[in-house]
Amino acid sequence: MLTRILCATDGSRVSERAVAFAVELAKRCKAPLTFLTVITVSAETAARSPFWDTNLLDAGAAQTRHELAAAARLASESGLAGVDYATVQGRHIGKAIAYYAHEHGYDHIVMGSHGATGIERLMLGSVASDVVAAAHCPVTVVR
Repeated sequence: MLTRILCATDGSRVSERAVAFAVELAKRCKAPLTFLTVITVSAETAARSPFWDTNLLDAGAAQTRHELAAAARLASESGLAGVDYATVQGRHIGKAIAYYAHEHGYDHIVMGSHGATGIERLMLGSVASDVVAAAHCPVTVVR
């Protein structure tokens, strides 16, 4: 029985499908749902870099708010109330998602994946694969 669901979102099309899946899963299981976005560049990191400035950080924060608001809006339109959302900072996105789920007592993770294989997978890596490898609980990967 699922008691707490975490859905990782980054605003991509596959992430939108994962959000829709997580909303339906939460409704069916009557489980609380939290949307999570990982922020890879912190203000401290940006301050030490000549390539980042406050305008870029502000734009990134606005994008994060947009991603989480879109997920929350879909949940609300689907009749799911009490949805929460969170952000976590981490350089390794997959590990950050798995760690957050473990530390906050989630028993299921939902996320999207582009389904890259072969050389594309080797060059780009796979956040979904990293989450599956690091997670303490079941992970549903939506394509």
